[in-house]
Amino acid sequence: MRQYPEGGQGASRRGFGGLRVWVLVLFAGYAAWYWFSNRSIDPLTGEAAVIDRSISPEDEKALGLQAYREILQQERPLDPSAPAARQIAGIMQRLVAKVPAVTDAVAAEHGLAASHVERGFDWQVSVLQSDQANAFCLPGGKMAVYTGLIPVAQNADAMAVVMGHEIAHALLRHGAQRMTRGRLEQLGQLAGAMSGMDQGTLQAVMSAYGYGSALPYARSQETQADELGLLLAAAACFDPAEAIPLWQRMAQASGGRSPPEFASTHPSADTRIQQLQALLPKAEAYRARFCTSAPSPAVAAR
Repeated sequence: MRQYPEGGQGASRRGFGGLRVWVLVLFAGYAAWYWFSNRSIDPLTGEAAVIDRSISPEDEKALGLQAYREILQQERPLDPSAPAARQIAGIMQRLVAKVPAVTDAVAAEHGLAASHVERGFDWQVSVLQSDQANAFCLPGGKMAVYTGLIPVAQNADAMAVVMGHEIAHALLRHGAQRMTRGRLEQLGQLAGAMSGMDQGTLQAVMSAYGYGSALPYARSQETQADELGLLLAAAACFDPAEAIPLWQRMAQASGGRSPPEFASTHPSADTRIQQLQALLPKAEAYRARFCTSAPSPAVAAR
């Protein structure tokens, strides 16, 4: 075996290897401290959530408003007086009216008090002309529904399920949670680069992290929003059972182009249907508890 004198090439390699380990250890320690110091129990899920304490609901609201304005400049909103726009605005009003009562009830199930981030929201919904069968609700209550969702939803009950789901993302502060996780991911990439990890190894590590942690985490957020959104729709006097045929139609509309669940940020349609079916008794109980008589308007086609 070839020997190197003290201070020669072998010592240099050993020193660099030791430094690389210490860089990773230090970054791992900081990441663990950051994770636990920003961890709390979400009253709406009863589960641990990590939100950087420097990200306030007001910061989220400002970012949401900026994104919303940019989207409205790029898209073609329907005239607010159009029948579909009026009906979707009515659905949102009914959902929003039930947010305080539903969030209080859900938080009480976990022995906690709701934070009521919605008190600072400025609710608004626009209907955007697009073939996308989609909708979103940004932090701060700015929402959009694409006209492509209307023929898939087919009725106000199914539309309320989708809109309730999107509103739930904002109530659960999922955007702030994703921002926090993004900061940790950047920290991990920086640690790998500073430790001298080659690009191929770093990509392999981040890929494994994606499949093993990031994607399951995103799917869990979708499941949380499905549950809270369904309860919200039921409390607003919409029929929660319409969630089942809705997701059957959504699966048909995708034409089998959806990626397999393990490689997706969303649960598969089959998984969603099973989970929603299991939630129907609870949703019906919320409907009986919170629903006051209200008609369900039809959603007009484009």
